[in-house]
Amino acid sequence: MPQATALIDGNNFYASCEQSLDPALIGRPLVVLSNNDGCIVARSAEARALGIAMGTPYFKARQHLNANNVVVRSSNYALYADMSQRLMSLLEAHCEELEIYSIDEAFGRICRPGNGDLQNWARALRARVRRNLGLPIAIGLGASKGQAKLANRLAKQVPAHAGIFDLGCCNNPDHWLETIAIEDVWGIGRKLARWCRLRGISNARLLRDMPSGELRAKCGVVGLRLQQELRGHACLPLDLAPAPKQETCVSRSFSRPITTVDELRQAISTYVVRAAEKLRKQQQRAASLTIYTRTSPFIPGFYSQAASTRLDLPSNDTAVLLQAALPLVGHIFRPNRQLAKAGVLMQHLQSNDILQTHLMVPMSEEQQQKRDCLMQTIDRINRRYGRGTLQWAGCGLHPSWLMRRGQLSRAATTRLSDLPVVKA
Repeated sequence: MPQATALIDGNNFYASCEQSLDPALIGRPLVVLSNNDGCIVARSAEARALGIAMGTPYFKARQHLNANNVVVRSSNYALYADMSQRLMSLLEAHCEELEIYSIDEAFGRICRPGNGDLQNWARALRARVRRNLGLPIAIGLGASKGQAKLANRLAKQVPAHAGIFDLGCCNNPDHWLETIAIEDVWGIGRKLARWCRLRGISNARLLRDMPSGELRAKCGVVGLRLQQELRGHACLPLDLAPAPKQETCVSRSFSRPITTVDELRQAISTYVVRAAEKLRKQQQRAASLTIYTRTSPFIPGFYSQAASTRLDLPSNDTAVLLQAALPLVGHIFRPNRQLAKAGVLMQHLQSNDILQTHLMVPMSEEQQQKRDCLMQTIDRINRRYGRGTLQWAGCGLHPSWLMRRGQLSRAATTRLSDLPVVKA
């Protein structure tokens, strides 16, 4: 029985998550801002219709947004991550295999029925996601990942398709491929698109049908693989088990410049705590770490500095990582520098399955289990009652340099205190 590849993604995902928690926003123009309420990073369909461009600085667009009664929201990463996890869990139940491609995209593998038509399956999945999560999705179907990407684009662009398009089961696929510009083909960057246009290759169909030798001379096997994908030959398998991370980074820009070593120490502590949580979630330990800070690149006298250390024993224990990171703060801090950003990089990551002990750092298996149990308990409490319920003293209490999010919505799916209360 032939198999199909589906690309399923959330429409305007950040904006849709905001609308799912606040139905009053449905049908209204809505934009979501980046860190520190800097730029527009997501727009609802109504906001797109007003000509609001992606990446526009908020201070430049503020007057236009106010004039058109556009709702503005700060990035609510806890909400988006939780909704993404719920979406992927639901998709797993409806696909034979699933590759999570990004926070709002996934490739799925489905066997076609006897008549080859997957429209009923796709319509049922869209309705299920909308009913259970309040999120609109688009589904593109094809014989390969490349075709599924193009079909997903057609599902969104053509209203008559109602969010579903099957490139492997349509009457005239060449017609639809001709409507997709070469710049919009998955895997085609700006330079390669220019190279194609200079040779008269202006759309996806022409790329599919161009001489393979010419494409290989320019792009090698990567170009040939892309062309075969467009022809319906699945060359890119689903990545069902992503490779372990090699590094884990946590970095943020400050809401205001910081100039004291105490504030920088608080920031580094906050980022180390978050990085340790990530390591434990990834089932990994770090053997070394780097901390860094810098001033704004847009003011004179740019300053940037980093410092590293290696751990005697790889760890994901927050206390151990803080003990290693905080002495480095003095190496990167400089007085009278208006620091705009800092970060922590966990390096030389190892699996939790194997721990190479150190002769000079004695730690019994019982001690290690107690520390692991303590970290798990802290993580479990913070997941249930909201991040920061249990906090490390070095992070400070309500520091003024924290990321600015003046238009933040509730995190009702991850924090009990944000649950709406209904009085009847």
